[in-house]
Amino acid sequence: MLKLYGSTTSPYVRRLRIWLANTEHEFVNLQIFAEQDRQILAAKNPAMKIPMLEDSSDKNSQIIFDSRIIYRYLTDKFDDPLLSWEQENQLTLIDSANDSLVQMFILSNSDIQPDEDKLYFKLQKERVNAVLVHLNDMVAKRQFTSWNYPAVCLYCLIDWIEFRNLHNMQGLTDLLAFHDDNAQRIEVTATNPRK
Repeated sequence: MLKLYGSTTSPYVRRLRIWLANTEHEFVNLQIFAEQDRQILAAKNPAMKIPMLEDSSDKNSQIIFDSRIIYRYLTDKFDDPLLSWEQENQLTLIDSANDSLVQMFILSNSDIQPDEDKLYFKLQKERVNAVLVHLNDMVAKRQFTSWNYPAVCLYCLIDWIEFRNLHNMQGLTDLLAFHDDNAQRIEVTATNPRK
């Protein structure tokens, strides 16, 4: 049995929930800042991060950390094709923007407001801007036409930005069109964090 631990609002968890839509699994929704769920998180993952996947379908139960490693584990488990190097690069870009936005989101929720003059915030914003412009160009060049794992991850990034109002998407018309084109997929609507 596969058991995915995470939260309904995490873009890293959502990408795996979408990817596992047609695979039997249990989703354990954690409130990662609540004491009881933090204890579960600490017991299962010393990195104290979501998502994590518990696979008890074999004799030896194992827990896999990190969305990218979980995807690789699932690819191996189900004999799916590996990502190409181009797709790996796409995923690296998506994850780098996601990581920067997560850090700024956590700081904002800690009452630490972004200061344009501070190096940390300048670097994060520079990365997010550069990556989103590049991803927009990649979508315009039709590099995300298949609904594969990188496309799922891109959708989750854009939707999370929109959901949390994390970045001005004005001018990123191809990313917004990509988002709109995939917004009604059943696995996307089923995992909508706004519910």
